[in-house]
Amino acid sequence: MKRVTGIGGIFFNAKDPVALRAWYQQHLGIDVQAWGGTAFSWADAAGQPTVGTTVWSIGAAAGEPFAPSQASFMINYRVDDLAALLQALRAEGCQVLDKTDDSEYGKFGWVIDPEGNKVELWQPPPGH
Repeated sequence: MKRVTGIGGIFFNAKDPVALRAWYQQHLGIDVQAWGGTAFSWADAAGQPTVGTTVWSIGAAAGEPFAPSQASFMINYRVDDLAALLQALRAEGCQVLDKTDDSEYGKFGWVIDPEGNKVELWQPPPGH
């Protein structure tokens, strides 16, 4: 079974997300949208567009979107078969969170790595 197929997104929290988004937009040229991030389109080795995006987003440090992790970031990995991967990770003794999510954006599951970081696993909807 193929496990991770790419990075679906990078999410991190900031004490002042508005100011930090502005810094990234001004100094690094990231096209930050009103929702707090951007989606980088994928390209092949020749630079031609291909199907897929990687989301980059800054959120407020308030709340607990990455709990139970204490990290200020979370990486989202694209996977082909979320259910099979979560089952395999459980069988291997990994700390897989019971909660999963199935929405118009795809299927999501989470595992905690050995350092205590919450890792998001994402099976995109068909055609993405």
